[in-house]
Amino acid sequence: MAHVNENHIKLPGSYLFAEIARRVNVFKNEHPDAGIIRLGIGDVTRPLPQASIDAMHKAVDDMAHESTFKGYPEYEGYDFLIQKIIDIDYKKRGINIQKDEVFVSDGAKSDTANIQELFDLNNIIAVTDPVYPVYVDSNVMAGRSGELGKDGRWSKIVYLPCTAENKFMPELPKQKVDIIYLCFPNNPTGMTLTKAELKKWVDYARSEKAVILFDSAYEAYISAEDVPRSIFEIEGAREVAIEFRSFSKTAGFTGTRCAYTIIPREVAAYSADGQAHNLNRMWYRRQATKFNGVSYIVQRGAEAVYSGEGQKQVQALVGYYMTNAKIILEGLKAVGLQAFGGVNAPYIWVKVPGGDSWAFFDRLLNEINIVGTPGAGFGPSGEGYFRLTAFGSRENTEEAVERLKKWNIT
Repeated sequence: MAHVNENHIKLPGSYLFAEIARRVNVFKNEHPDAGIIRLGIGDVTRPLPQASIDAMHKAVDDMAHESTFKGYPEYEGYDFLIQKIIDIDYKKRGINIQKDEVFVSDGAKSDTANIQELFDLNNIIAVTDPVYPVYVDSNVMAGRSGELGKDGRWSKIVYLPCTAENKFMPELPKQKVDIIYLCFPNNPTGMTLTKAELKKWVDYARSEKAVILFDSAYEAYISAEDVPRSIFEIEGAREVAIEFRSFSKTAGFTGTRCAYTIIPREVAAYSADGQAHNLNRMWYRRQATKFNGVSYIVQRGAEAVYSGEGQKQVQALVGYYMTNAKIILEGLKAVGLQAFGGVNAPYIWVKVPGGDSWAFFDRLLNEINIVGTPGAGFGPSGEGYFRLTAFGSRENTEEAVERLKKWNIT
């Protein structure tokens, strides 16, 4: 008899974005002529940078000739991409990263979900609340979460509330924790931490021998000078932090799949006898066992992002979406809704009239055919809020705002 992993049974209902898709599909079937505008899931709408397209076409041609054909890629990525990551994303900011500390992957979602495999099940994890669901759900599946309470919180997870009352800035844990998930610029709130604020977390992790899992997928959207683009800008972070980055929202690779994770040689976790174990080498071993790498064609496309033309094209993409964010933010405020984010991030976090985020989702969909994301799906402190994204087309973004202005919100 095959027995199920009962931790999976604990997961409530559907994955957040699967449930949104289900509700939208039901509505579409009932109203096939409705002009639905999707500002919910954070998928992009603009084409890949032309530099990446050209590079990938050339890479396809390489696969047609024996002399340039590529088989299995390196587990950690090709040197030609890794060196560009080091030189442009880190060295230019005064950060020293070595080649064996970079791991190219098929997505930050995959890596942030899989990284927990390196840690003992008795580790106590802390998450900001609201939070990207993958951080919590992957630990539930592993058996690290405890039981789900009536308040929507898992008994063995430490929640760090981020609300308007504390300006969406998490406070340091009041109890001991071992693993801390931080995402800044934040998904879903769109808020950021300054260098001084992030240093508090690094100092805490160093004092407690904890590990910070730092999701920096939206760093390209930062415009403020005092907001770090990498946690490794903070002194001591190499001892305690792992950083995740993605080409998805930066260069439109959501359908192409390419990202990377930085694990410094210094960062460690400890066995029961107190011995330190190198997480960099453990992750390499994990990847070599379970992952066959990102394709040559995709990595050539990612490499082209770092060319002169590629950098200009990426800046244009980011600028396009941030203009959308400004349009949404100003539109929401014009109709009297309280909104946050949308300045250093492509997400806008909206205070919901009435306080029920799923009810607001249904009203928005049924009454003006706009899809967003209920804050309750991001955790207990997300209830009462709603996430909109700037990744739609300009035309749809402007149309959505016009619909909002004509809508009887109350």
